[in-house]
Amino acid sequence: MAGAMTTETHLDARGLKCPLPVLRTGKVLRNMAPGTRLRVLADDPVAVVDIPHFCHEAGHALLNQREDEGHQVYVIERGPRP
Repeated sequence: MAGAMTTETHLDARGLKCPLPVLRTGKVLRNMAPGTRLRVLADDPVAVVDIPHFCHEAGHALLNQREDEGHQVYVIERGPRP
């Protein structure tokens, strides 16, 4: 399907401290269909370790991780349901 756009769900977890960014990310992903994408914004310094680890353990694909103006941006593709 040429030209199809992938819609993303957004989660703004800025201002939340560990473990809330990961807990909220997991909650949102549980309600998403496999293969859909979630963009997460976080500013907790521990999130740079926690979110990639969570994705790996839960079977989600971390497609992108970057810093942007004082916060982190993560793009996660929902993995298959267990």
